[in-house]
Amino acid sequence: MADTYVLVHGAWHTGELLEPVAQQLRARGHTVHCPTLAGNRPSDDRSRIGLGDAVRSLQAFIQQNGLADVRLVGHSYGGMVISQIAAGLGNRLKRLVYWNAFVPLNGQCLNDMIPPHYKALFDQLAAAGNNAVMLPYPIWREAFINDADAALAEKAYSQLNPHPYKTFTEPVQLPLEMAALQVGKSYINCRQDIALPHSLPWHPRLSERLGLFRLVECEGSHELCFTNPKLLAQKIEEAGHD
Repeated sequence: MADTYVLVHGAWHTGELLEPVAQQLRARGHTVHCPTLAGNRPSDDRSRIGLGDAVRSLQAFIQQNGLADVRLVGHSYGGMVISQIAAGLGNRLKRLVYWNAFVPLNGQCLNDMIPPHYKALFDQLAAAGNNAVMLPYPIWREAFINDADAALAEKAYSQLNPHPYKTFTEPVQLPLEMAALQVGKSYINCRQDIALPHSLPWHPRLSERLGLFRLVECEGSHELCFTNPKLLAQKIEEAGHD
């Protein structure tokens, strides 16, 4: 059955970087959109843009394209965005799919869910970068794309862009906690993902906040979109179908 997916990228990414995954899903017969959120577009003022701006940009994209019965897939930071937008989409939303993504409680910001040493690093980078942060390459290589060879890791890193730090520090606004939201929910967990250390894991620490949800697991790092887009598309389909 053909479904409609909207793939919501994580920090430092753009929608274009999810196109290899989208192409695999389209080959399976689905309609797939890959918007770039406010804050990650070339001309965006990264010193000012926050989580609310990113959420509003996604809301506008869905409305302007007349999308309905959407299976909304959020990666990493994208989990913050799909969490805040979910309750307001009404019958436009069919299912939420979190792919190694943050699942906040009302009033939390992304920084509340990361290790203290990451927050300290990001504070320092934002102070030096006009409130924009760029992930240092050594962290990217070892913790985010640890299943790639050096050439792919370097090529992928060259496509990233500075990220507005306010999206990490602005609290999420949820009319309902995610566990109480009456919509289908799924969580994709890549087992070699150490972007968050396994002592502070994505699953089950964050996934269980969804209440009733479908768990889909696979091998791979945080950046499976670069290292194995075909496998990721398969897992998104498993997580997203009725």
